[in-house]
Amino acid sequence: MNNSTDLKQQIMDIAREAGSIMLSAHDIEKTQSEKAGDFNLVTEYDVAVQTFLIKKLKELLPEASFIGEEAGLDSHKPLEDGYTFVIDPIDGTSNFIHGMMISVISICLLKDGKGYIGVVYNPYNGEMFHAEKGKGAFVNDRKISARTDGLEHNLLSFGTSPYHRNEEYYFKGTFETLERLFPKCLDLRRLGSAALDICYIAAGRTGLFFELILQPYDYAAASVIVEEAGGVITDMNGDPIRFDIPVSILAGGPECYREFFET
Repeated sequence: MNNSTDLKQQIMDIAREAGSIMLSAHDIEKTQSEKAGDFNLVTEYDVAVQTFLIKKLKELLPEASFIGEEAGLDSHKPLEDGYTFVIDPIDGTSNFIHGMMISVISICLLKDGKGYIGVVYNPYNGEMFHAEKGKGAFVNDRKISARTDGLEHNLLSFGTSPYHRNEEYYFKGTFETLERLFPKCLDLRRLGSAALDICYIAAGRTGLFFELILQPYDYAAASVIVEEAGGVITDMNGDPIRFDIPVSILAGGPECYREFFET
């Protein structure tokens, strides 16, 4: 295998190529369909981007297994064994369908079950968030850091999922948490892409993010980036995140994260 710096750069190059598929999209709403669950949307472009990513990443690292959002991807070996790519071809599909231009390609490489390289790319504005374990976090060529001040000086971002909207614990839990935190923070934001929300924590644009249920491909790449930027990411109970099952996610600068449990 190439050295890790070359490997990260090659993953970034693949993400940038995949972004051109998103930018070429037209008549997106005509290509959409529902997966299992109400409002769980997928387009032909999600599938096309994922197919491209698998092909290129397999060429780059043939021994790796894959976990991804669209059908046909499963890890057939324990995550603790070697390399695993965790990919989301288009995080923010609803944004993509409606022309919001807030959608990203998310690629994480796990090494023996731990986050090793994270790449999150927004082709609409050219921002490439990237990190390698132990080597810092960056957006394009600029090093980034999570904020260190408290909630009163920071924006709070959160996520909601339309296909969980009828589950009482999800609805109540989300909005009860917002009711508790809103008086303590500067204001609220909702991007519609969990990967980008977490990267914005890493870049110091927001101070805290939470979402009650997320799949590993939603947060895996961004988790490497936010930790390398000095932020914190756990589940909402403060326990370590996992990459084998869906979990709740809490990410923030260290002070905002601390205040979450004290508010």
